[in-house]
Amino acid sequence: MTITNEQFDQLINQALEQLPGEHVKRIKNVAILAQDDPDDEQRVRLKLRNDQTLLGLYEGVPLSHRQGLETSLPDKITLFKNPLLARSHDLLSLKEEIKHTLWHEIAHYYGLDHDKIRELE
Repeated sequence: MTITNEQFDQLINQALEQLPGEHVKRIKNVAILAQDDPDDEQRVRLKLRNDQTLLGLYEGVPLSHRQGLETSLPDKITLFKNPLLARSHDLLSLKEEIKHTLWHEIAHYYGLDHDKIRELE
């Protein structure tokens, strides 16, 4: 399956609209971006092996660690198009993967770790 970058961005926006409103409304100063694949810097920082990849990545200071401090630069959530496409069988499964990955990265923004996210899922 192939889609354009514009179509991928539209799917991200649709997923964002489908997430629970109270969580989305409280997101402040976060850029949600799309990228084909994790770049070399991200791969090195996360110590990813060649056989590993990411579907999404939250980069920033989680709300639970800010202690009232405001940051001027936005936090960043990146969804990686190629790994999400590789994991999807059709458009419906791609939409679900995007929605799930976006929710997962937003949970990191709120300070949840992988164990807590798995528990909530």
